[in-house]
Amino acid sequence: MTGTTTAQVMAELAGLDDPKMRAVNERHGDDHGVHLGKLRALAKRLKTQQDLARELWATDDTAARLLAVLVSRPKAYGRDELDTMLREARAPKVHDWLVNYVVKKSPHAEELRLAWTEDPDPVVASAGWALTTERVAKKPGGLDLDGLLDTVEAEMKDAPDRLQWAMNHCLAQIGIEHPGHRARAVAIGERLEVLKDYPTPPNCTSPFAPAWIAEMVRRQEEKQAAP
Repeated sequence: MTGTTTAQVMAELAGLDDPKMRAVNERHGDDHGVHLGKLRALAKRLKTQQDLARELWATDDTAARLLAVLVSRPKAYGRDELDTMLREARAPKVHDWLVNYVVKKSPHAEELRLAWTEDPDPVVASAGWALTTERVAKKPGGLDLDGLLDTVEAEMKDAPDRLQWAMNHCLAQIGIEHPGHRARAVAIGERLEVLKDYPTPPNCTSPFAPAWIAEMVRRQEEKQAAP
């Protein structure tokens, strides 16, 4: 479905907007009412269209920006362009999708990880920590895991929500993936008690790092023990 205009797409998004869905999303800071399944179906129909992605992003509309992420070619964005986009992405879902679906696949990911982690804006810094968590899991070589744990221990307790969540994820990932650092990661989580009382639905894993680490390690061991 190439050659579709931005106006046509915006009209289709407006038709998909559901007031009930918008009310639910707005409680999480996401000001749009399009069901994500329908958004993904539209993206699948449109396929990758980089020019359209840039135009949709420029509308400053949350649903349009989510769609822009899905029809983007991650490697087509420059480093400064991604930095600007992240700073513009204030809706949590747009921020998360941009980091996970575009920045992680970009050749600029490592350079942005280093820059964002040190950024004074906690929302920008949370993106740096999300990229660090990805490296902890997939490319830990060269990372100072002890240094990361030092920072988490010193700063996570008083960090703003989005940054705290990202640091906590990194803490859990270190404990899950790196047995040599597991005891310290668990001890930090137990001492700081971040997200200890987070309401967790049945059959879901708690984001409290010691519980999260224990559950994921249990699953790993179960998988390894299976014939």
